[in-house]
Amino acid sequence: MIRRWALPLLLLVFGLCYLVPMATHGLWIPDETRYAQISQEMLLTGKWASPHFMGIRYFEKPVAGYWMIALGQAIFGQNLFGVRFASALATGLSILLVYFMSRRLWNDPRKSLASSLLYMSFVSIAASGGYANLDPQFTFWVNLSVVALWLCFDSSSRRARLGAWTLLGLACAMGFMTKGFLAWLLPILIALPYMVWQKRTRELLTHGSVAIAVAIVVSLPWALMVHAQEPDYWRFFFWHEHIQRFAGADAQHDAAWWYYLPLLVAFSLPWVVLLPATLKQAWQARRTPKSGFLLLWLLMPLAFFSLSKGKLPAYILPCLLPLALLMGNTLAEKLAAARGRTLQVNGWLNLVLGVLGLLALVYFQIKKPLYDLHEELLSLVLVVIVLVGWILSNLLQATRPLRLWAAPAIGSWLLVALVPAALPHSVVYNKTPDQLIIDHVPELQQASALLSNDLGAASALSWRLGRPEITLYNTVGEVKYGIAFADTAYRRVDIPQVLKWLAKARQKGSVGVVMRVKGDYARMELNLLPKDAKRYEQGNMVILIFPQAVP
Repeated sequence: MIRRWALPLLLLVFGLCYLVPMATHGLWIPDETRYAQISQEMLLTGKWASPHFMGIRYFEKPVAGYWMIALGQAIFGQNLFGVRFASALATGLSILLVYFMSRRLWNDPRKSLASSLLYMSFVSIAASGGYANLDPQFTFWVNLSVVALWLCFDSSSRRARLGAWTLLGLACAMGFMTKGFLAWLLPILIALPYMVWQKRTRELLTHGSVAIAVAIVVSLPWALMVHAQEPDYWRFFFWHEHIQRFAGADAQHDAAWWYYLPLLVAFSLPWVVLLPATLKQAWQARRTPKSGFLLLWLLMPLAFFSLSKGKLPAYILPCLLPLALLMGNTLAEKLAAARGRTLQVNGWLNLVLGVLGLLALVYFQIKKPLYDLHEELLSLVLVVIVLVGWILSNLLQATRPLRLWAAPAIGSWLLVALVPAALPHSVVYNKTPDQLIIDHVPELQQASALLSNDLGAASALSWRLGRPEITLYNTVGEVKYGIAFADTAYRRVDIPQVLKWLAKARQKGSVGVVMRVKGDYARMELNLLPKDAKRYEQGNMVILIFPQAVP
């Protein structure tokens, strides 16, 4: 029964909890609006080799991730579902890899079910699956490359091994074209110590050339094309996005070496209590090829990212697939031995977290209301449903750990499926500007010029209107490099120039302005503008429509 129904049921849950909610909430700034706009611009302009952000050179990432998001918009429309589909697809494929890899390692349907269910109920994985950025895609390509690496070592026939090395090269090439050179480095960090340990370095040197050749054949055409179109691309991409980010003194998001250790614990929710037993069992079995390989897969990327200066939470998402496999193995063996204490403690811990969350919601709602009961009652009800669902599902595991061991997954899926649609308006209005913009598309579409003081708001405006050319008011941020080129420098307007620019633009027609007014400085920027505009306001987002100037 497990063998027949496990995978279909997991795919059904994936559809209900991952896919359905994607169209229920607006695009979050700054990431989702940026990726939506860049990929939409590829569709509109037909320029597929060199990424441009609102018409400005944007060389922080390669192109394959944008291609996938653009494909989602081409198939499903330039809408919320189309933008997020690539992330959901990549996450779904990673879930299938967990199932396949578990069957390959242990050929035990119970372990395959447990590993897959654990992976897709990690709150971190489920949340990233409905979020439009490149991390789920890159995670899938890294996962695929390491699965292919295991097939290279584990296959018995020459033909199967060559096929695995070919798959490895393809996965590395796609990962490279999604997020850069890390896609080549991470498999090497795992393969080299494993092959030295197994005394198979000769095989790595001989057969590895197949993977290298495939990776070059797949990625070289784009690499040459982007160099021909933008000769400075590779200098900026390699130096700024790799050397400076990982080793430079001015690396972005600098953090301590231990940054990822508590994060790995948090990412394993709602299965945290399984983590110590899993690591202990894996370490005890480290001399076996299977456990040794999975430990290298988990620990080598974790160590590498811990040593780098620049750190972001999503960097360690590729570590969660081997963690799920190790956890699934430990969980299945505990169930087979009727040892439910760890699961019982896990249920009680999650239940306490849920109760604390519910009490905090009640406290803040009484002291400083998060929700307006007249306008946001439904949202508040949804949050209560999530918290109560979390508590009850973990109560089931705590009281019946051997029979209802999978119950925490229900709470995790409720959390990811309902919370984005249940956030208070104070969050939604400030973080998803496309929802305000869509209400005023007709007026903004008629404007002859568009202006914004925030890159997130500007990209939301550009995506909703399908118009890349937005003038940036006193901001550059991450387009600092691209806007410095002579052919796009005019897109920046500073405070001393804004009234002159606005007066000139109004001679040609109406002007639409989308402002994110957060803090005194942004209010000063807003107050500098003329007062004769139609004004629409929601949270810290302000839309101004200036009429055409009378001659």
